[in-house]
Amino acid sequence: MKRILSTLSAFTLLLVLVGGSISFFPVSLMSDTPKPPVAKIIPKHDTAHKEVRTDNYFWLRDKTNPEVIKHLEAENAYTQAMMSDTKDLQEKLYNEMKSRIKETDLSVPYQDNGYFYYSRTAEGKQYAIYCRKKGSMDASEQVTIDLNVLAEGKNFIRLGAYSISPDGKLLGYGLDFDGSRKFTLYVKNLETGELLKDQIPETAGAFAWGNDNKTIFYNVYDSSLRSYKILRHELGFDAKSDAEVFHEKDEKFDCYVGKTRSDRYIIISTTSKTTGEAWYLDANHPKEAFRCIEPRKVGHEYSVTHHEGNFLIMTNDKAKNFRLMSAPVDKPGMKNWKEVIAHRPKVKLDDIDAFEKYWALSVRENGLTAIEIYDVATKKSHRIAFPEVAYLSYTSTNAEYKSTKLRYGYTSLITPNSIYDYDVEKHESTLLKRQEVPGGYMPEDYAVERIFAKAKDGAQIPISLVYKKGVRKDGSNPTFLYAYGSYGISIDPTFNSSRVSLLDRGFIYAIAHIRGGGEMGKQWYEDGKLLKKKNTFTDYIASAEHLIAQKYTTPQKLVANGGSAGGLLMGAVVNMRPELFKAVHAAVPFVDVINTMFDATLPLTTSEYEEWGNPNEKKFYNYMKSYSPYDNVAAKAYPTMLLTTGLNDSQVPYWEPAKFCAKLRAMKTDNNTLIFKINMGVGHGGASGRYDALKDRAFEYAFFLKTLGITQ
Repeated sequence: MKRILSTLSAFTLLLVLVGGSISFFPVSLMSDTPKPPVAKIIPKHDTAHKEVRTDNYFWLRDKTNPEVIKHLEAENAYTQAMMSDTKDLQEKLYNEMKSRIKETDLSVPYQDNGYFYYSRTAEGKQYAIYCRKKGSMDASEQVTIDLNVLAEGKNFIRLGAYSISPDGKLLGYGLDFDGSRKFTLYVKNLETGELLKDQIPETAGAFAWGNDNKTIFYNVYDSSLRSYKILRHELGFDAKSDAEVFHEKDEKFDCYVGKTRSDRYIIISTTSKTTGEAWYLDANHPKEAFRCIEPRKVGHEYSVTHHEGNFLIMTNDKAKNFRLMSAPVDKPGMKNWKEVIAHRPKVKLDDIDAFEKYWALSVRENGLTAIEIYDVATKKSHRIAFPEVAYLSYTSTNAEYKSTKLRYGYTSLITPNSIYDYDVEKHESTLLKRQEVPGGYMPEDYAVERIFAKAKDGAQIPISLVYKKGVRKDGSNPTFLYAYGSYGISIDPTFNSSRVSLLDRGFIYAIAHIRGGGEMGKQWYEDGKLLKKKNTFTDYIASAEHLIAQKYTTPQKLVANGGSAGGLLMGAVVNMRPELFKAVHAAVPFVDVINTMFDATLPLTTSEYEEWGNPNEKKFYNYMKSYSPYDNVAAKAYPTMLLTTGLNDSQVPYWEPAKFCAKLRAMKTDNNTLIFKINMGVGHGGASGRYDALKDRAFEYAFFLKTLGITQ
């Protein structure tokens, strides 16, 4: 059971870990400030490239060890004690954030096969309710699944696959009940409301229907949570006899299964960080064998969708930022590929949505998203116009292949998420719904900027900024600097109603679009990975320095935030330039790089050799060691820090921040606060309920506000 301290009276007992065991000390007998848990030191030695490495906190990896759980609970108790004076502030922030969400709301319905599908939320309910109506939105509602009902008695629930059978009578869906990314697949008869006996545990969550309405394809994990097999299941039969239709033996690859919008083909995509391969099957003949479109070749990435009698193939062959090719379905190999849209050095082709009469191309140029409409008949294209200097546009749910309207979304740092229908023939957009923000939020009260910082090698780093109008560039502004910078993932400037609680307290909110991300094209990503990974960290530092030099803020008012691989970023920059930041929050941080990348049994490790490098090769080992946060903790002053994680995290195990925290406590020379918060019932994404997630955000904001002395 957790021991939580809510006050700091003279009689409050504080949990302290001494010599590996838990002891209790009255606060009044020590100092006025609680003492943090001290992790016992148990040296573990290993050898890499003839170098002996010692890990004093390796023992924290074993969560079956009661002493580990006691230590984690002691950390939570210490965190509660250190943050107890923010209890009222947390409650105030939570109520502010909750007041800005429309608690009872309805998503924009989309049409598919004669039904209107949508989800809705209800006041006081943590989770969405999924529904449909037949023929029109005036028809009676049918609830397909209510996550609130399914979550009863559970601390966590996540919906994975949600797929309706072609005849509309069955629903296949996946549920994760602990945050481990292991989904149980269920099939529900939507006519009777009954669950079929076909329940398949511990899948990876993907799901595709054959057109016979009784065959489903799904993917499963190996022991390291790599999606490595695709299986075929026929309803009514024991899942233990399911046929294996694809087996990915290369540990660098993961495989996935999906269905084309035309509903004609099942596609298996198997990809590493640098290479792709696709296999296809006619969905009308689900028991036939899958066929390969083009055998893999190292460094060749391609993806496939279907249009009429052809496959459309996005490829990086002779095209760093990808080009679009076409090939006949009966002869889809590369020798038959014909170019449809040529490579553009300054425009990255991210995705294609293929419809009968047009294609919607999702592209990036100068760090911003755009949607290009390609007319199949005329072979001409145009872009949908967007009004702001920093924003995100994206194609939304478009289920019907023959539609002449494109459903798309738009948002910015000040514009709430907005859903439009775009008439491709009239070139007109119609706003269907804009996220309602109760409580008096007015976009015109805030300003957005897009500026550039100069990296040490001359690269121009985009920074998106939002703040309340009236802010002066005199160095007096508290500033929140967020970044990610890995896997080619782009962090776009989107709206978040919770963020208003910072903006209204005078904060500038900034996103640094650093290398390692994909905002500026494929080369931008490649310049921040493997043996160029340090560009990610120095780009972030350059962004912080630029904000200071331009008098947006000062180091005493600058706070930093990043999660997962962005948590690696946080760990690296506090080792490199701790004096730049007043406070840092590293969420589910990947900070134990060397140990994790040496352990091939862990999820993601082997598949990510192409992202970070393989430490079994000396050049990668030496480079990783030069930046790995855990390996570079030193006897020096660090900023105030918050580390957060979940016990069931399968992507960045809890022990990475736990070990990082223990080593920091042992070595840092300052008296700045360092707290570690672990949720004992969730995984990588944190709390699953919308109210629980807001409480977590309120805690994190309160941490920053307390550190900066902002109490009003």
